[in-house]
Amino acid sequence: MKTVHDPKRFGRVAVLMGGNSSEREVSLDSGRNVLAALQAQGVEAFAVDGIPALVEAIRAGGVDRVFNILHGGDGENGVLQGLLQAMDVPYTGPGVLGSALTLDKIRTKQVWIAAGLPTARFVRIPPGGDLAAAVRELGLPVFVKPSTEGSSVGVFRIAEESDLAPAVAFAADYAGELLAEQMLTGGEFTVGVLGDTALPSVRIVPAGDWYDYHAKYVADDTQYICPGLDGEDEDAIRALALAGFRAAGCDGWGRVDIMRHGDGRLMLMEVNTAPGMTSHSLVPKAAAQIGIDFPTVCWRVLESSLEGARR
Repeated sequence: MKTVHDPKRFGRVAVLMGGNSSEREVSLDSGRNVLAALQAQGVEAFAVDGIPALVEAIRAGGVDRVFNILHGGDGENGVLQGLLQAMDVPYTGPGVLGSALTLDKIRTKQVWIAAGLPTARFVRIPPGGDLAAAVRELGLPVFVKPSTEGSSVGVFRIAEESDLAPAVAFAADYAGELLAEQMLTGGEFTVGVLGDTALPSVRIVPAGDWYDYHAKYVADDTQYICPGLDGEDEDAIRALALAGFRAAGCDGWGRVDIMRHGDGRLMLMEVNTAPGMTSHSLVPKAAAQIGIDFPTVCWRVLESSLEGARR
């Protein structure tokens, strides 16, 4: 499974984690797991908390490549990627275009629509826009979510008019764009991507009404069914994930979230370019189904940084 066998080939690897986004704690958890896995395989890896500390380490000559596990914010919006390319430091994950695009759910969906790929219907809500009007235009039930946040931060499930008030209050204080998105009821899935391989799909079945922050990172009663589909349906969801990943300008590794409509149609939802690597995370769960253990996943992701010239 590995194409590189000597850990010295990677040099000094900065595992970038933490930072100051709303996903800081999840990133620290992911980073600790990745760091331990790489060190156990002989990689000269060390932790770096946030981009300013990384810049200092690079300027000091102590970094040969970066394993980016900085969730959200500048870790996934193209800022880090552009910085590292300017400093000629290889890194894991998609490049500037894929990272910048996919952190923005609205623009990603616009690209998918232009490419003829299926995605759930949505209405853009600009800063200061009328959230209630957007929800009514789309029709209940819907989700309302920030366009550039992750880990279900700021997501509201609106099944009836009485659910609107908390979302309206959030929108009043939120400086960014929001979107109201059609709620699909045929099942929630995610597909990890490693290079040119789509991993087995994972069907997510939360104990509650939906897959919120608690279900993702805290609860132990969320069910993860892998593979999530069978036969031709499983082939179709993996093919759609790869098509959506590539159409969004992504390479290296990532995760594509997909929902199924009540009539069975598959709909692309969003792309995560620095997926979680915690005990609850889905890329490791899917990889394990085809015999790739957690340390090997980390190794293979790091291998992709050796191909940085492709950008």
